[in-house]
Amino acid sequence: MNKKALLAVALALMVPLISYFWVKQASDNATAVPNHYLPDTVISHIEKGKMVDDTVWHRIANFHLINQLGDTVSLYNLKGKLIVMDYFFTSCRSTCPLLTQNMLKMQRSFAKGGDQMSTPDSSIVQFISFSVDPETDSVARLKNYADHYGIDPGNWWLLTGNKDSIYNYAFDELKVDKFDSTPINPDFVHTTRFVLIDKNFKIRGYYDGTDSSSLDKLSKDIGLLMLAADDNPEQLPFDPVQMVIFLALAIVITIIVIPIIFRKKKSHDPIAATNTAQE
Repeated sequence: MNKKALLAVALALMVPLISYFWVKQASDNATAVPNHYLPDTVISHIEKGKMVDDTVWHRIANFHLINQLGDTVSLYNLKGKLIVMDYFFTSCRSTCPLLTQNMLKMQRSFAKGGDQMSTPDSSIVQFISFSVDPETDSVARLKNYADHYGIDPGNWWLLTGNKDSIYNYAFDELKVDKFDSTPINPDFVHTTRFVLIDKNFKIRGYYDGTDSSSLDKLSKDIGLLMLAADDNPEQLPFDPVQMVIFLALAIVITIIVIPIIFRKKKSHDPIAATNTAQE
């Protein structure tokens, strides 16, 4: 085999191998998206002859509550959105005003970043604040509170409704008591936590709504989830490593083995041998 043929074979073998290792290196160095929280269960199944465990992450339940415009709203109507939730009450004079101001900054920052909030369905980030004093926080009080802070109702709901439903949601669905730095009174849910929910209604992070560094991380995590692929992508129907090996073997067989076999057959063919000799 001449030098040109050897060079062609070498290139044919190296291209798929270099491509594979480049893709693998890029994926290994990629920025990790925010982790899931609260596994509900683990399902075991056999995959490629091996037992594999898949975690089923907690998916928060739906709710039907009333917002500051007097509309009954549902969580599961927010399809394809990232959601930031917190708890407050309108007569709070401690941390609630700061929580509201910080969430307002976040709402406006995403608006400046390209989220158009003229309609409820136009923004990819939805903000939700549950009143922990719903018996006092009527629709009118929520509306006055929202107007005072300049809250855009297009993608920020201030919610009131049945107190038991709101409190059960905090403990049973969002489980704020598990990740709060201070114990939470079950009779009065006063927490500074912001909770990040992904597009599949699964919890992806807890953040201190009074801390600037924690809020910076929240903003970064929202950006990462905006760019992230589906949380449960379908697996490839093949192993990339095996694909590269088979491709390399196919190239070797095509470029080296088959020509050798052809030449051997040609040497045993008397007519072909005579023609070759005459040439």
